[in-house]
Amino acid sequence: MIKFRHILLIAIISVLIYACGSDSNGGDDDYDAAEQSLIDNDSILGFLSNFYYDADVDSIKELTTGETALINDDKLFTQNITEDDVDYTLYYYLFEQGVSSINPETNELKGNPTVVDSVLVDYYGQRIVRTDSISLVFDNNTSIWLALSSTIKGWAYGFTNFKGGENVTDNGPITYANAGKGLLFIPSGLAYANAGSGAILANEPILFNVSLLDLVEDTDVDLDGVPSIDEDVDGDGKPWNDDTDGDLIANLFDSDDDGDGVLTIDEDANGDGDPTNDFNDPANPTIPDYLNFDIR
Repeated sequence: MIKFRHILLIAIISVLIYACGSDSNGGDDDYDAAEQSLIDNDSILGFLSNFYYDADVDSIKELTTGETALINDDKLFTQNITEDDVDYTLYYYLFEQGVSSINPETNELKGNPTVVDSVLVDYYGQRIVRTDSISLVFDNNTSIWLALSSTIKGWAYGFTNFKGGENVTDNGPITYANAGKGLLFIPSGLAYANAGSGAILANEPILFNVSLLDLVEDTDVDLDGVPSIDEDVDGDGKPWNDDTDGDLIANLFDSDDDGDGVLTIDEDANGDGDPTNDFNDPANPTIPDYLNFDIR
């Protein structure tokens, strides 16, 4: 039986969102990602020193007397990230953690999303122009499903710090309360790097005001029967860099992970719906069939 999350994801992964599309590293041949990371961090720290969060209007404002700068706000946290051998610091402001809704498949509260789960979000984005200046909103959306596997890395990592809201729908439009809510301050290397995108300039840090309404746990992006987070073969927490058959398609997007001509979902010899627990090669007893070219 095709699970609910699979049906939902057919629609989800086809959505392309301008502000949250895949990051790019095109542009200047002299681009030094590590150096730019340090520059971005200085810019973001300066910005956090000059602005505060006004909860009454749900917006960032220039610092005034009597207010607490974001840099000194106890709701501001850091997340250290290494991507492509470059170290980054992502800053996130946790206004509300979120209370989560019940997963109908497990009858338990959902946890935080993984870096490749699909999420239902409200958001708007702004550019950090200077340490004392912020742009107008360049993009915004409400109640839209996005696959974190296909967004900028700042989103993929940042949303793992939130939980969804509580589904309080009652004979009307789907409604959520007590959603995870906050801000993401993203260095350019975890966004659009030296290529930029639309109104976003090259090497420009950006910020998003976000609300996490809901998520699909164990999202299976390529519908191959293996949750995308479990396609992290090398265990480094980054499923997007695992490519078992070397076809330049990461396993989480590849419906035939070992390239043997048999779809991963069909390499389920014991028929329990889980290709990850089938091992039928005596010579390689620790390699599941769906990652073993010699077993079809």
